[in-house]
Amino acid sequence: MRRAEEAIQLYTSLFKNSGILSLQRYGPGEGEPEGAVKHAVFTLDGQEYMAIDSGREHAFTFTPAVSIFVTCESEAEVDRLYATLSDGGAVLMELGDYGFSTKFGWVNDRFGVSWQLNLP
Repeated sequence: MRRAEEAIQLYTSLFKNSGILSLQRYGPGEGEPEGAVKHAVFTLDGQEYMAIDSGREHAFTFTPAVSIFVTCESEAEVDRLYATLSDGGAVLMELGDYGFSTKFGWVNDRFGVSWQLNLP
């Protein structure tokens, strides 16, 4: 699945202090479709992440065993992130008070990335 740029655009639109630091694309004859993301570095609220597109078959995929944990500053923020990130994805834990935080939700987004959203 070659959707790295789409995912990066969504993620950087959701978090303050975020942006794309670098984005390199595959050229002709480099083994991937021309224009696909060869290597990208982006930040989400100041934290750096990397993404690539790969059309090769792999024996692995994303799992909730590793997820991005986000501490939200307000109920409006946790609600917005939960709604946007779960759209087209899967809800692993509905938003609610589970006793360890005021409001918590766990989702896999439409790209397969797992997010734990927490309002302390």
